[in-house]
Amino acid sequence: MSTKEEILERLRQNTRETYDMPDLSVLQPIVYADPVAEFKHKTNTTAGARLVEMKSGDNLSDIVRQAYPEAKVIASNLPEVTAQLNPDSATVEELERVDVGVVRGEIGVAENACIWIPQTMKERAICFASQQLVIVLRADGIVNNMHEAYERIAASEDYFHQYKFGTFISGPSKTADIEGALVYGAQAARGVTVVLQP
Repeated sequence: MSTKEEILERLRQNTRETYDMPDLSVLQPIVYADPVAEFKHKTNTTAGARLVEMKSGDNLSDIVRQAYPEAKVIASNLPEVTAQLNPDSATVEELERVDVGVVRGEIGVAENACIWIPQTMKERAICFASQQLVIVLRADGIVNNMHEAYERIAASEDYFHQYKFGTFISGPSKTADIEGALVYGAQAARGVTVVLQP
């Protein structure tokens, strides 16, 4: 028995009163007439990210380079991106000096502009240590709400892929103290660009 299971078992043994779970069937998830349009709107507003719509024939490397012309170190394991570092072979220490990380998202959520990014690379630090993050997402991967997103994740054949980790990211990392000073890049990327593929 693992430590976690042991702790949970002790809690169960010492629980004196239990309550039924609330009936959530009365809650209706949000559904949009055009989830893609809503996702675009929320990405630019609520999430605080930049959205770039890719057209057929566009080059992803060129889009990344145009969005971040000053970047010296780009990291990605996507074959269509010219990068100086690959998170499949780079160390965490090397990824700490990345200007732009480019990853693929699988599911976009219209209600909050979150994007599900499964770990498809050896070092997931690329998602959090990069100064700027570019998330590539196909338009047909956009769903209405988090309910649909989790249903899609659970239905996926490889679920969490080989690394058993995934995360939702929605815009740049930011935090504010009690006096209202807003800081970007406190826990992860200072800026996020979503590249939406047709």
